[in-house]
Amino acid sequence: MSKMDYASVLDDEVRAFIARTEDFYPPDAIGLSIQGQREVYNALCRAFDQGRPDGVSVHDTSANGVPVRIYQAGTPTVTVVYAHGGGFVVGGLESHDSICAEICAGTGYRVVAIDYRLAPEHPHPAAFEDCKAATLWVLDQFEGCIVLVGDSAGGTLMASVTHALRRSTDRICGQLLIYPAAGGDRSKGSFQNYADAPGLTLADIEFYEQIRAQAEPPKNDPSFSPLQDDDFSDLPHTVIVTAQFDPLADDGGAYRDAVTGAGGKAHWINEEGLIHGYLRARVMSRKARDSFARIVADIQCLGQGVWPYD
Repeated sequence: MSKMDYASVLDDEVRAFIARTEDFYPPDAIGLSIQGQREVYNALCRAFDQGRPDGVSVHDTSANGVPVRIYQAGTPTVTVVYAHGGGFVVGGLESHDSICAEICAGTGYRVVAIDYRLAPEHPHPAAFEDCKAATLWVLDQFEGCIVLVGDSAGGTLMASVTHALRRSTDRICGQLLIYPAAGGDRSKGSFQNYADAPGLTLADIEFYEQIRAQAEPPKNDPSFSPLQDDDFSDLPHTVIVTAQFDPLADDGGAYRDAVTGAGGKAHWINEEGLIHGYLRARVMSRKARDSFARIVADIQCLGQGVWPYD
């Protein structure tokens, strides 16, 4: 298979985003030590951080022993539970602080961001257990419905939490998954077509999976990958947003089909001209900014029980 010329298919703004990203987080960053990867990732996130919008109050606390950060503006009736991306290895409350604050300001909802344990110090299922524990704490602490949201690794985790809790509560009114690794077939489609994509490669995916699993990745374990489940019934309204030039893109379609095939409502948006990790690009790319605005609007709709895709 011939190698794709990404410079010819990405617009100037996205190419500028890639160049600025590589100033902090080079394409060969997986060759660094884990601590080294965390340091360059944190520097990258600081470089793109725009601060919090006015009117958003923030405080940190513990949710069933899991560190969380709560964002609030006004008197919200809906809570968003957010899990950050970072390959299950990097990231935390600071890396996605402005994203969570902007979701709070844009929806009016409370946002609870989860600082789940990272691999390799804490292999699977530690991150899943933390996200599940924090979500149960939110259900106990706050009234109203909740929307589960995550990007990349965080999208994987929140989908797995949705699967685990779907029949124990009727208050999960939706999930929105941003370029998640859902566990699809890596031998075809986007995994092969965009195996060398900027932002995330197939080799990166396999590297981080091995660190997370610390052994052979499990099979038939929906707490590891939601597409490993054999039951997709009774899931809440689901929106999956992916990037066109991302090995993980087709996981969005596979997960949508699994949910709708079981009688649920799911919608897949594959954003043209974008790459994995583009949430950070919203400060310099119109395409990324427009996608983030749609994501915030969809979170708001899910929290209100409105399905915008009929």
